[in-house]
Amino acid sequence: MDYTLVDLVALGLVAIMVALSILLAMIHFELGPAVRLARRRRWLLSVALGSGIVAFAFKLVLIVAFANFPEYMIKPLLGSKEVVPGTLPAPTVSTPPRYRWTALPERRKAASLTETASSPTGYAWHALPEQAPSPADNPTTADKIALGEKLFFDPYLSRDGTVSCASCHDLHGAAGGDGRATSLGIDRQLGPRNTPTVWNAAFQAVLFWDGRVASLEEQAKGPLINPLEMGMPSLAAVEERVRQKAEYRESFAAAFGAETPITIDRIAEAIAAYERTLITPDTPYDRFVRGDLDALTPAQLRGMGLFQSLGCVNCHYGPNFSAASVFDSRTPRRIFPANPTPYEQRYRLLVGGGERGVWRVPSLRNVALTGPWLHNGAVNELQEVVRIMAAAQLGRAGRYLLWSDRDGTLIEIDRPSPTDQEVSDIVAFLNALSGDLLSRQEGSSNTAAHFADEP
Repeated sequence: MDYTLVDLVALGLVAIMVALSILLAMIHFELGPAVRLARRRRWLLSVALGSGIVAFAFKLVLIVAFANFPEYMIKPLLGSKEVVPGTLPAPTVSTPPRYRWTALPERRKAASLTETASSPTGYAWHALPEQAPSPADNPTTADKIALGEKLFFDPYLSRDGTVSCASCHDLHGAAGGDGRATSLGIDRQLGPRNTPTVWNAAFQAVLFWDGRVASLEEQAKGPLINPLEMGMPSLAAVEERVRQKAEYRESFAAAFGAETPITIDRIAEAIAAYERTLITPDTPYDRFVRGDLDALTPAQLRGMGLFQSLGCVNCHYGPNFSAASVFDSRTPRRIFPANPTPYEQRYRLLVGGGERGVWRVPSLRNVALTGPWLHNGAVNELQEVVRIMAAAQLGRAGRYLLWSDRDGTLIEIDRPSPTDQEVSDIVAFLNALSGDLLSRQEGSSNTAAHFADEP
């Protein structure tokens, strides 16, 4: 049976009158005579108890009215349009939502939806420094950069003389990657992973997809002896190759001193010194953060806001847009895909026997230029990458009921997938992370000159 607000008030008044009548009867004909109260005191007691009944009833009426008739009680307080007294709009009937059930085992707690349900509200955006830091035991010098550049582009460091560092890290043609799904090494062998860009790698605290090394110096040694990449039989064999070239002997003497022997550590230090010059602090995003408020388009600004509000900054934060960066690398790796979605089968995102991998969080700088994407290079459209990450990492794929075995709690989270317009805006923002340097085909001689006057 439906009631209007007027009906509710009338019903409340009747109930109060009945309660007061019962109270008066009890005091004047039962309680008063029993304790021998004078007539005047009986009326005082009636007023005291009666006012309590009136106040209690009034509160009940207000609670029921606020709960059942917000159109009358709440909207006028918020400045909404006046509702005609005595009438209520027809109740809205909605179809019960369809839920997706997601369990939260303890081993996946770090990547669970409950932890990504809200994004940082006070997130601070920062520009990339204009020079990468160098370790104390490998200071950057112009001679060391020049030597490292030669080594980086020299296929002589591979077993058959066909593959150099630059073969998989095409600096300008593929923005520091190779444009392939997975890397191509000696004997045209395909590796298992997509080639990460070398641009801005100097700002990463851990390297390789699994984050197994913590410096550019250590990373530079790996591909030299990987049988699928450059294929040298040993690091000692690499040293011997370099010693055989007179020009290298001269360059090493200039970079490290005439008495310093050519070792694999010195080779790696020179390559790392060169790679620390491969940075892109010249993006539209960086110009915007540094004060040029016209550097980003309206779509890029909307995408920047969504990048924060949807929670992308939970993993891709800081100046290098990576939790694995030197700026803050407390949690450099993440489970991927963290949450089950149809994408994991469509793009073969699982590893081994169908396990979820644990990967270093890659930097998103120049990401619009480094496709195909993800650890296996299976995705050819950046828009699709955004959808995958929104669903698999942020749980933005609908409405969820999350059950925790440990706590015995059930949590409801409504996390709709981003719309096509939102995806487009996020991609526009990701394009704003591309460095202008990559479109100018600059040689590295100018980069070396930058350090020429430094001690």
